[in-house]
Amino acid sequence: MLKDKYPFYLANKPESPNADLEVTDKYTGEVATKVAMASASDIDRGIAAAVEATEPMRQMRPYERQAVLQHCVDRFKERFDELAMALCIEAGKPIKDSRGEVSRLIDTFRIAAEESVRIDGDIPNLEISARAKGYRGFVQRVPIGPCSFISPFNFPLNLAAHKVAPALAVGCPFVLKPASRTPIGALLIGEVLAETDLPAGAFSILPCHRDGADLFTTDERLKLLSFTGSPGVGWDLKARAGKKPVILELGGNAACIVDEDADLEDAVGRLVIGAFYQSGQSCIGVQRILIHESVYDELKTKLVAATKKLIAGDPKNEDTFIGPMISEGEAKRLDGWIQSAVKAGGKLLCGGGREGAMLEATLLEDVPPSEDVCTEEAFGPVAVLSKFSSYDAALAQTNDSKFGLQAGVFTRDWYKIQKAWDTLEVGGVVIGDVPSWRVDNMPYGGVKDSGLGREGIRYAMADMTEERLLVIRTPSA
Repeated sequence: MLKDKYPFYLANKPESPNADLEVTDKYTGEVATKVAMASASDIDRGIAAAVEATEPMRQMRPYERQAVLQHCVDRFKERFDELAMALCIEAGKPIKDSRGEVSRLIDTFRIAAEESVRIDGDIPNLEISARAKGYRGFVQRVPIGPCSFISPFNFPLNLAAHKVAPALAVGCPFVLKPASRTPIGALLIGEVLAETDLPAGAFSILPCHRDGADLFTTDERLKLLSFTGSPGVGWDLKARAGKKPVILELGGNAACIVDEDADLEDAVGRLVIGAFYQSGQSCIGVQRILIHESVYDELKTKLVAATKKLIAGDPKNEDTFIGPMISEGEAKRLDGWIQSAVKAGGKLLCGGGREGAMLEATLLEDVPPSEDVCTEEAFGPVAVLSKFSSYDAALAQTNDSKFGLQAGVFTRDWYKIQKAWDTLEVGGVVIGDVPSWRVDNMPYGGVKDSGLGREGIRYAMADMTEERLLVIRTPSA
């Protein structure tokens, strides 16, 4: 269970100036714990400490950074059950899924530990003409400097880890703002980091209200901003970030195409997980399901039957698959979208009920494409079915979105696989599975309104380093 109170971490050390942030159990709605909130002054101190830590972090040898990351891996394994239960309570994530996220947290830090000793440079050949005779080039990668991280509520452990672990691997100090609804996971990461010999100021983890977090974005002492969250907030932060590079991992309304040659039994199981895993609160959750007309009725029947079998309730119960959404307000918002779709002519195949923050797993069909549930990011347990007769039309329909994070395609036709990869305007195409699939070393990110840049440890490390060239001239004899 959770402690009564949690400190924030400023320059590697716990501080408890208050206990102003109440963190609720997302299923019961009751206050589960209280967390210290950082003021603008605290954030300023954290940034100043990161600046002071820049050179000491830069001077850490790769094996020393690796040791810090490996310590985290070992301690996360030891505290596995504690981390999972904290996640289950603060995020309302079913306990089985919570354990899965802790496993991914461990994977992410393990990959970072491995990559921390593989930061290689380059030796470009400069002798491309007679003018460059006798010149040699060498490139090394150096840490970019103090980084600012803002992480979301839906994966409080692993999405924070995808920022923290690469920063530690390359030697960048950082300040992190976790989501105020789910700050405990990040603070537990901070608790483990505080056990290490990182230089003073190497990290600060500072829960704060959104309106008090402007320094995370605008402060010129910070050399990179990495944000994961909603598109509206992300693009606004980019506009205000000044000269610093910005990495944005934003939203989506992911489509999954099921072609006529697909294994329907296999597809059903994957689609149900993709659409309703952690109550659909994933930016790559399956929201649009495009089904070939020849298998539409059969697959629809199977999907509805499988969806109706999902168990909803207390996320602490082992059998629960559907837990609460992050808040009753979010459940009301999505419930309104569903009702609007039905009023506009859509057909409710199953679900559609709501009690507080609990929203039933919902399938719709015949929804006008202009409805919010089709065009916007639902971020909840709903998916919309539609049929197609032409594979090219299905690809075009998938692209008919302002988002472009990932897409899934169930087909066995290699030529169609290649066409999907060449045609779909997304950051990743997943064949034989749902767009919700992700492993933590792959390049992950989107295009269009879904963001800028890529996560995945090695790719994030590249963003957190800069190339520095050395040219040596050998005088002619």
